[in-house]
Amino acid sequence: MSGETTNNYGPVVNMNGGNENIGINYGTVGGGQDDRLRAAVEELTRLLQGLRPHLTPEQAQTVDEALSELTPDRAALRQRGLVLASVAQIAAAVGAVGQPVVDAVGQLLALLG
Repeated sequence: MSGETTNNYGPVVNMNGGNENIGINYGTVGGGQDDRLRAAVEELTRLLQGLRPHLTPEQAQTVDEALSELTPDRAALRQRGLVLASVAQIAAAVGAVGQPVVDAVGQLLALLG
């Protein structure tokens, strides 16, 4: 086996001994604020999908584009304020059925501070 080359694509972990080894943590542990942000994005996504039957084709297209932009990434969402504003405007235009979406956008913006 000497002289063989090993190509590793991605993380390589060697564990020698130890107890209850879990592996690699690629995310943040805890972070109540981020959990709330993630939940707010998931709720807005759910509400937008439920709103689609009440929209014109143009409004539905805007919502579809907005759905692809929604992410529980605080910095990215701050840069996408126009997307959130467009979604809130569309939801307000359809009346009472869109009010939960308007409220969800408001809660999301409040979390973004």
